[in-house]
Amino acid sequence: MNDTLLDSLSAQLGDLLLNEKMFIATAESCTGGGVAEIITRTPGSSGWFERGFVTYSNRSKHELLDIGTDILEQHGAVSREVAEAMVSGAIKNSQAQSGLAITGIAGPDGGSTDKPVGTVWIAWQIKNNGPVCKHFLFQGDRKQVRMQACQEALQGLINLLSKIK
Repeated sequence: MNDTLLDSLSAQLGDLLLNEKMFIATAESCTGGGVAEIITRTPGSSGWFERGFVTYSNRSKHELLDIGTDILEQHGAVSREVAEAMVSGAIKNSQAQSGLAITGIAGPDGGSTDKPVGTVWIAWQIKNNGPVCKHFLFQGDRKQVRMQACQEALQGLINLLSKIK
């Protein structure tokens, strides 16, 4: 995966957000702020990027995104429920009107039979609408899993914003 594609997706997302007069907030776990980094290297992103949350631990998910400990305990950090709560929490705890969230297992350790390495949940949301969430099982090493997650996160929000036109 090359940076040119990611930069292009970021610029495309920025154009859509600017046209809608919207800002984005990100909530990232396994990507460690990778989407926020891609966005902020895009010239002019200060006109559409509000903030990013890197919530790697369950405690940070609870403290910064208001995710209930019961959700984390019942479903685990890598789940649809947590991804959806992360994106909702990012919007709630910012001035953004749109958001995306990523939680997953990038590896090389940490996988299980139920949630193997490469398991990623990505959620997107536009304020005043419910979250949209998708499960992925990416292949490759840690860096490849993280970059695939960033790409899909950007593309997914582009797709969602394109539907509101």
